[in-house]
Amino acid sequence: MAGDIGLVGGEEFRLGCEDMDREIMRVSGQQPSRVLVLPTAAVTGPAKAANDGVTHFAGLGGDAHQLMVLDRTQAEDPEFSRAVDSAGVVYFTGGSPDHLLAVLRDSPLLTAILKGVEQGTVLAGSSAGAMVFGSYMRRPSAGGWIEALGIVPGVAVMPHHENRDPAETSRELQSQAPSGLTVLGVDARTGCLGKPGNWRVVGSGKVTVYKGSEWAVYQSGDTLPGDV
Repeated sequence: MAGDIGLVGGEEFRLGCEDMDREIMRVSGQQPSRVLVLPTAAVTGPAKAANDGVTHFAGLGGDAHQLMVLDRTQAEDPEFSRAVDSAGVVYFTGGSPDHLLAVLRDSPLLTAILKGVEQGTVLAGSSAGAMVFGSYMRRPSAGGWIEALGIVPGVAVMPHHENRDPAETSRELQSQAPSGLTVLGVDARTGCLGKPGNWRVVGSGKVTVYKGSEWAVYQSGDTLPGDV
């Protein structure tokens, strides 16, 4: 059975993420769950990002390791692709979504990860990591919206949403977002966990779902509408 996807809104590996990350490991079906932390997006401090993730998940009972895929050459290296074979969770940290997208798109590493997801691996990403999983990413510096990996079709993720005004954000999205796109505004230390059509909110914050002119807020433990 295909593994779940985790879309985390940022501030990963911090106080308030524990219950969410225990659940991410639990749904992998492994005990203990083998967690691979990939700091690919963390261009200014990948070693710290990886170490923080490994320490965090190990402290929660996981069998945690870092996988230091930092550039395109490594994403094309069969050794790194083989490393994801037995993972229960593959977790991408936050950082630069543009760099992460360039490294992963059409890479052998991504192919290996998605093969693992088909077999039950949980694929999680925080902030930039979550952004690249959608169909589009909001990138004002690139002229608005750009195509992402499309792992979660028809969806875009807006991380660090806790300080946004939903009514104002809804107006912006109605005038700027690609037609038919569902946008998930995910608070920090919060995530959507599941699969298309079957998402639930985990963590310490909330998720705001924007569809057309409508928006609605969901708390931890809530299930998102079945058309997301």
